[in-house]
Amino acid sequence: MSSDLAAKSWADKLPTKVTRLVHGLAIASLISQIGIIVTGGAVRLTKSGLGCSQWPNCVPGSMTPVPEMGIHGLIEFGNRLLTFVLLVIAIAFLVSIWNMRKSHTTLYKLGLVLLIGIPGQGVIGGITVLTSLNPWVVSLHFLLSASLVALATILVNRTRRELKHDEAPATSKAIAQVGTLVLLLASIAIIMGTIVTGTGPHAGDADAPRHMFDPRIVTPLHTGPVYLLILATIAFMVLAYRTTGNPKLRTAGWWMVVAILIQGAIGYIQHLNGLPVALVLLHMLGASMLMVAATNVWDRASLMPKSVRVEQD
Repeated sequence: MSSDLAAKSWADKLPTKVTRLVHGLAIASLISQIGIIVTGGAVRLTKSGLGCSQWPNCVPGSMTPVPEMGIHGLIEFGNRLLTFVLLVIAIAFLVSIWNMRKSHTTLYKLGLVLLIGIPGQGVIGGITVLTSLNPWVVSLHFLLSASLVALATILVNRTRRELKHDEAPATSKAIAQVGTLVLLLASIAIIMGTIVTGTGPHAGDADAPRHMFDPRIVTPLHTGPVYLLILATIAFMVLAYRTTGNPKLRTAGWWMVVAILIQGAIGYIQHLNGLPVALVLLHMLGASMLMVAATNVWDRASLMPKSVRVEQD
């Protein structure tokens, strides 16, 4: 009886509506998901991919690196520890919306999937180590992280909308379709980018396997979807400016333009300069921001008025 009262008392202290804390935790989730992509890139670019040669242990008989592993062991182990930061944030978010799990099912489901995805990152990361940094597994690891970035972006949008009591007007079918196309093409460009990366020199370890593809063939397979993405973004902007009463569509479109320009510039500069480590790392950050921008475009374009969402829920 006393335990039931304690549990009830604990739950009574939790928010019953989206607060700044809830929105802040959603932002923290997005930042941390982007952060672990960047730190994972740093592991690979510093040739620390096998700094911990085992999983879940770092080395045989030890969860932590030993002096013999040197700086590479510390870098890889530090990246593994960041997983626990992501877990704490994800759990804190779910706790913060516990009293809203029935009234705000979308937020609850997004938070739950993000939480489940984090151990998934760890497991695939472990398989990456156990397969000696197989490039296909490395790509899968990155793509799962990119997917979680997309979900975290939606979470930030939805919590902000609830916090600000924002009811954006419904968009047209054409804008919704083009918004979906933007996200699809951005995803394809990122997927093909992982294959180009797996063909390139930065394997994460001197003895790690690489794709045996011809870079002259796989690189156009990556840049092709980017050119189509540019055209889709232009089409989106044209439609957004022809639609009255929804400036958020235009803002989302401009963020997409900025992301494409920056990511494209970094991509070409790194290609022409022999893939320097610093630019490759910036390109990985740019890929994350491109996913954020594309997801935001899709989310804004497909957004329905709150009254419609409530009816469907």
